[in-house]
Amino acid sequence: MKCSITKIKHCVQIISGIVTPILPNIFWLKNIKNSQIKILCLLILAKNSTAYMRRSQIVAFLGFAILTLSACQTSRPTASHSLPEKAKAPSAPQKQASPSKKASALDIRPQSIPVSRLGLTEENAKKALEAFRSSCPFLTSHPDKSGLTAANDWLPACQAAKNLNSTSSTSATAFFDRYFEPVSVGGGEAFVTGYYEPEIAASSQAKDGTLPFTRCLPTLVETNLEDFFPEMKGKHFKGRVKKGHLVPYYTRAEINKGVLDNRHLEIAWAIDPVALFFLQIQGSGRLNLEDGRVIRIGYANQNGREYTAIGRLLVDKGVIEKGHATMAGIVEWLHNHPDQAPSIMESNKSYVFFRELKETGPLGALSVPVTSQISLAVDPSYTPLGAPVFLMLDSKHGGNAAFANGLWIAQDKGGAIKGANRFDSYWGYGDKAEHIAGGLASHGSAWLLLPKGVAAGLGSGKNGKAQRETKISAGSGEGNKSA
Repeated sequence: MKCSITKIKHCVQIISGIVTPILPNIFWLKNIKNSQIKILCLLILAKNSTAYMRRSQIVAFLGFAILTLSACQTSRPTASHSLPEKAKAPSAPQKQASPSKKASALDIRPQSIPVSRLGLTEENAKKALEAFRSSCPFLTSHPDKSGLTAANDWLPACQAAKNLNSTSSTSATAFFDRYFEPVSVGGGEAFVTGYYEPEIAASSQAKDGTLPFTRCLPTLVETNLEDFFPEMKGKHFKGRVKKGHLVPYYTRAEINKGVLDNRHLEIAWAIDPVALFFLQIQGSGRLNLEDGRVIRIGYANQNGREYTAIGRLLVDKGVIEKGHATMAGIVEWLHNHPDQAPSIMESNKSYVFFRELKETGPLGALSVPVTSQISLAVDPSYTPLGAPVFLMLDSKHGGNAAFANGLWIAQDKGGAIKGANRFDSYWGYGDKAEHIAGGLASHGSAWLLLPKGVAAGLGSGKNGKAQRETKISAGSGEGNKSA
């Protein structure tokens, strides 16, 4: 339900004796859709009005505002992460479980079989072991947002992985058998898509019809709403300071129209603005310049605006059938309707900023390069970042499900990857990667591999072991897939 100006006026009328000094500042709030941002702005207004209001009045005002505006909360759309296809992709899931707060609130069931019995091959295990080893510094030093593990739980496996080398008599498969046990989280019913590193034609100079790959200005600031309201733990607001007030950051449309021009933020210019739009969803890519140079770029930041899935928008408008709302279908429609394409893309106000990368591969959420056919993007509230995950997908409907069967390591995250057992698999770059990632949208089963002994203490959902309270750090640059 949208928050109307009528509701805000009603709030004002009820407590008019309290808020009269700040009435001139309230009614611009009708243009702000996000209720959490409204609350933050109300807090700032109240803070700036302390000369007129007693402490008890401020508390009453804010308390009533929170109760009123919380009823106006709009539902955040789940970002559709359909990717390009060369073979027809399987249909997206019809029913997705509503996300709980974290995995430790769900049913956690240990499986009484060794990891190797899931179908793990030695070749797959060796690649996964390398990726797991690179994840260990993060695993052993950062809190686990899912609430399933503590940093110390990973120490035995990480120490063993460090000591294991090509001359060791212990196989990679035996390593995973010895130190891990598979568990299902919330039933283990998975939905898996794929992503890859696009290659895009770019120019080192601005030309007619081009749009820039833009660096982020330091004027983009982030506020932790928990500092103002404890009940908003984990909620953040990004914006900019304007005349002493924190306001929402520029939208995609404003940036495309040049609000950040002449600040030397451009890395290069996209020949095709549609390609730029989808590179922001992928989070990283290779820019092939006209002079033969290649620039690798990755996610730096995001403007804080909410994601709008333009595929869903086109389906709702009736211009694309639901089954064709893949990246390939959307790109084709945008190219065939150049007069409508800009406004459709700008309906997604979210905008991703980039930085140049010097690493050998795109950086994931652990600040280590992701590995083709091994790295998995996950929702950290349900899957510990750095943890192994075994996938077994249903290939009876065709598509590319069989390619994704095996052991993966959770090394990335994305705004479109939400909920338990929702995964996005990384396939590298090039035509083959595009082909596999584009044809992957499959259901199946997922087993999270936890250090042995951890699952026994978790029990089942809220009645099991007391949740391990964690406080999440600011996090690393992520391959953002929510733009």
